[in-house]
Amino acid sequence: MNISYNWLKDYLSSGMNPGEVAAALTSIGLETGAVEEFQTVRGGLEGLVVGEVLTCAEHPDSDHLHLTTVNTGDGGEPLHIVCGAPNVAAGQKVIVATVGTTLYDGDREFKIKKSKIRGQESYGMICAEDEIGLGTDHSGIIVLPDSARAGMTAKEYYGIENDYILETDITPNRVDGTSHVGVARDLAAYLRQAGERYEFKQPPVDAFRVDDPSPAISVEVRNAEACIRYSGVTVRGVTVGESPEWMKRRLTAIGLRPINNVVDITNYVLHELGQPLHAFDAEKIKGGKVIVDTVPEGTKFITLDGVERTLTGRDLMICDAGGPMCIGGVFGGLDSGVTESTKDVFLESACFNPAWIRKTARRFGLGTDASFRFERGLDPNRTVYALKRAALLVRELAGGQITGDIQDAYPEKMEPFDVNVAYSKINTLTGKAIPADTVKSILSSLEIEIASETPEGLSLRVPAYRYDVRRDVDVIEDILRIYGYNNIEFSDHIRSTLSYQTPTDKSYRLENLISEQLCGAGFSEILNNSLTRSAYYDNLPAFPAANCVTLENPLSADLNAMRQTLLFGGLQSVEFNIKHRNRNIRFFEFGNCYTRNDDLRKDGEALSAYREEYRLGLWISGNRVENSWAHPDEKSSVYELKAHVENILRRLGINTENLAWDSVGDGVYSRGMAIVSSSGRTLGTFGIVGHQLLKMMDVENEVYFAELSWDAMIRETKKRRITFDDIPRFPEVRRDLALLIDKSATFADIKRIARESERNLLKSVMLFDVYEGGNLPSGKKSYAVSFYLQDREKTLNDRQIDAIMSGIQKNLEEKLGAQLR
Repeated sequence: MNISYNWLKDYLSSGMNPGEVAAALTSIGLETGAVEEFQTVRGGLEGLVVGEVLTCAEHPDSDHLHLTTVNTGDGGEPLHIVCGAPNVAAGQKVIVATVGTTLYDGDREFKIKKSKIRGQESYGMICAEDEIGLGTDHSGIIVLPDSARAGMTAKEYYGIENDYILETDITPNRVDGTSHVGVARDLAAYLRQAGERYEFKQPPVDAFRVDDPSPAISVEVRNAEACIRYSGVTVRGVTVGESPEWMKRRLTAIGLRPINNVVDITNYVLHELGQPLHAFDAEKIKGGKVIVDTVPEGTKFITLDGVERTLTGRDLMICDAGGPMCIGGVFGGLDSGVTESTKDVFLESACFNPAWIRKTARRFGLGTDASFRFERGLDPNRTVYALKRAALLVRELAGGQITGDIQDAYPEKMEPFDVNVAYSKINTLTGKAIPADTVKSILSSLEIEIASETPEGLSLRVPAYRYDVRRDVDVIEDILRIYGYNNIEFSDHIRSTLSYQTPTDKSYRLENLISEQLCGAGFSEILNNSLTRSAYYDNLPAFPAANCVTLENPLSADLNAMRQTLLFGGLQSVEFNIKHRNRNIRFFEFGNCYTRNDDLRKDGEALSAYREEYRLGLWISGNRVENSWAHPDEKSSVYELKAHVENILRRLGINTENLAWDSVGDGVYSRGMAIVSSSGRTLGTFGIVGHQLLKMMDVENEVYFAELSWDAMIRETKKRRITFDDIPRFPEVRRDLALLIDKSATFADIKRIARESERNLLKSVMLFDVYEGGNLPSGKKSYAVSFYLQDREKTLNDRQIDAIMSGIQKNLEEKLGAQLR
């Protein structure tokens, strides 16, 4: 939120400069990220003065230039200035840019220098309005009234003042800080505790009166749950036009575009007091009554931006006898607003249920200054005050008469919140014994009433505008932020455990172990949002869209479901990094994934439809080696990913020799494999991400992805016992076979059949060559495979070795159709 320093000074007078105000706001919880100077006119008219043209003669060498002498009121000699304006004449009061002044033309700037024009020296420039940023007219120079005083600065004459804009971050619990008066009130509390002199005041509304007692627009609230309070007043006979310069400067400074005087007043009061207002054209309110209610489901309504929206039965609408006029607290309607032809205005000042407004705003994807405040909870006791302030401004700036009494529907008045706080708890939570008098002084400066007091604590009445302060800990937080976090001293004592290791469960320790292993292998850990877009799962068999856990009130369409897989968040990170010229990707992420399945049953009984699983994701893309003097560039491959997956499994104590590696075709991978344990449990999948998914995520490079079920792997590790074995005393034996097999056969098939043939003495099987050449039969390929045999008790002889290899060869021929080459 933008806070104008000059505007803030209307309510709080103090000796603080903009930087000191920013530091004070940050210290009391309204973090101010930047302070920027704002100029209503670029350059601030620096160097420009009012001058008087003493003489004006024709230039001897030009038919359009004039030689002038100008008194700039500095007591020195008149300036000789060559001017080309057709309307320049002696006796005029003009704006003069003296030598050294910088003028601006859009993004360009130029400095006024002493020059010679057609042989005549010129010591400045007499300016037109477009040359100094005060308009667009270039037909002639600016001619000021005779009352203008020579020597007065142009900044002073035009009332130009530079401002400073404080960019303040408002946390969701500080709706009281969403206005200039609210910020001034907090600063006043800070200054009081700091012992500084200040004066805090709020805009007066004592001058409010009804000019015409005739009946005006009435109000009826039919949905008291959604509308806590609704106040309105009618002003007749207004003239809609341009706002005065002071108001336009204020609004422009904080980033708002002035529209007309009536609309600008509602925006001005919003940022002054924090109370949203809305102005209706009273002549367009059918039946002379405003009705606050919902409308039937499916009703069509065109909002101020020209978009037709379909309403639900939970959208609060501001209606008249003919139907809806405005989405309450969110957005106005196209046909009920104030225009240049408006003569009568109905001003609305209301307090709506925060939950209703938040859901409606999210439903339609509308975020406005009004909904931002209503969503956080406003003080219903301030609606009439804000309404009077706006009505007085309308009468002052647009004319008209306040007609009829204020219409105020307030069925259940909100009283201050009762909170009890103990001194002992204040001291415990703050870590310091704050004197009781200081506590009471802070509470008083925050307008928190002390209803009663005991030696143990205080009974308080918190004003309704502090919507976030309902508990004793909230009060203590307020006390501490005004007392000052920096005033809490560090203790001389250190409370610490002597243990060098934080006690954690096995899963967490193993997670740290694997994280360290992956970081050591060149991976970077990422952390993505658990919320994702449900549209990602359309036409994806591995993760059906029907299994998405969707949100009832999503923040946006891009965050409307819980993720079923880590894949898409990682691909977004890959896409972001590639576009920022980081093309060699090694990412991993631990995170939960969520699914729902209403058909889950066990022993005939329905199980919970929702399931949460902890997973580990790996992403590899780009080159494995690049720009190395010792190694040529080498692209990453799915086999590199498989090696990392196997290393993870081995580090967890899972024997990869006993795993099955099955092909998968589930829409995620163009080529992929599932890892299945000996007990039939799927530990994860890995492979090459399909091109359709990469195109959808705007990723041009090939990406290799693995997703492992951490929960399943931890269950597998519980079955493993770490045992000690002596180094074998007897040597292992290697035998190689060159096998001709079908192209559809895999090395995993060879490995499985070999282990089935010999379970005791076969230690490992390795593939060391693959050949697919033109001299092989059609549909065949050649694998060269090494088989390692070892007996821990004795040395194997040739007869034993030949018998084992014959058995393996026979089974490969029978079960796989393999032939020796």
